[in-house]
Amino acid sequence: MRQALLTLALATALPVMAQTQAPTFQIKTLTPETALIAAQAALASCRAQGFQIGVAVVDRSGLTQVFLRDRFAGAHTLQVATDKAWTAASFRTSTLDLANETQAGKPMSGIRNTPRMLAIGGGVVIEGGGSIFGAIGVSGAPGGEADDACARAGIKAIADKIEF
Repeated sequence: MRQALLTLALATALPVMAQTQAPTFQIKTLTPETALIAAQAALASCRAQGFQIGVAVVDRSGLTQVFLRDRFAGAHTLQVATDKAWTAASFRTSTLDLANETQAGKPMSGIRNTPRMLAIGGGVVIEGGGSIFGAIGVSGAPGGEADDACARAGIKAIADKIEF
C-alpha cells in the first residue's frame, strides 16, 4: 500500500516538474577576443587620463577570462580589479551601486563580509540583449568613480558585439 502511494505521488509530481522546469538551459559567453577588446578599451581610457590600472574581465560565473595590468599599475590591482569584476558578476549589479546600498546601517550592509566582495566603484556587469555575459573590473584610477568610468568605456567598445 505504501509503495502504491509513493508510485502514485511520483507519477503525479513528475509531469508537473517537467512542465515547470526545462532539464537544460543555454548561456551566452564572451569570446576571449571580445573580453580582450573590452579590457584593452578600459585600459586605454584610463591611460588617456594618466591613470595606470589593472583590468579584469570575468565570465558570468566570476571566472577570469582576461586580465591586463599597465606597466606602472600597483601590485594590488591584480586582486582588486578581479574581485570587483567577481562582485559585479556575482551580485549582478555594479559595485558602485553596491557601495551605496551596503553602507553601514543599511539592510544589506552585512554582505560586505562576504569573501571577495568589494563595495567600491569599478566593477560593472556586461550585459546585452537580456543576457548577462560577465563583468569587468578596474582598479588603480583615483577613486571608484574613475575606475567605473574606465570599466564602462570597456563595455562601450564591445556594445555592438553583444547587443542583439
